[in-house]
Amino acid sequence: MSKGKRISKKDLTIFDRIITTYKGQRGSLIPVLQEIQDYYGYLPVEVQEIVAQGLGIPASEVYGVVTFYNFFTMVPRGRHTIKVCMGTACYVRGGKKILGRLERDLDVPVGGTTEDLCFSLEVVRCLGACGLAPTMMVDNDVHQRLKPAKLDSVLQSYK
Repeated sequence: MSKGKRISKKDLTIFDRIITTYKGQRGSLIPVLQEIQDYYGYLPVEVQEIVAQGLGIPASEVYGVVTFYNFFTMVPRGRHTIKVCMGTACYVRGGKKILGRLERDLDVPVGGTTEDLCFSLEVVRCLGACGLAPTMMVDNDVHQRLKPAKLDSVLQSYK
């Protein structure tokens, strides 16, 4: 797992601008967190504390929201997200081999991010392309009828 980045003065200025835009508005926490995560990439505890202080709410409330909703992350994410389907059709047709090869080649477990912050690896239960199994998505691109030998060329196109 890679270490997080340092919060710069520029980051603090942008956080402040985002918080100020929503401060005092009812239901502002989630939009603030979304915008900050879109900018910064993730929401480490230090960023959560800045949000809590800026909005005048307890840090525990911010932490509770970040850990409740799965679209928020407290760890750095890769520039590209790989989602390997492990639904029944994909699993039976080799999805487990695809996943194993990705974990080995990228040297990252499911839920992790490569050291160079290029890829984050996730498992999903169904991509809705069962007839094309096994499948995976990289960002919004679906890759179908995968074989472990094809993975290198697929990943190279995202580097």
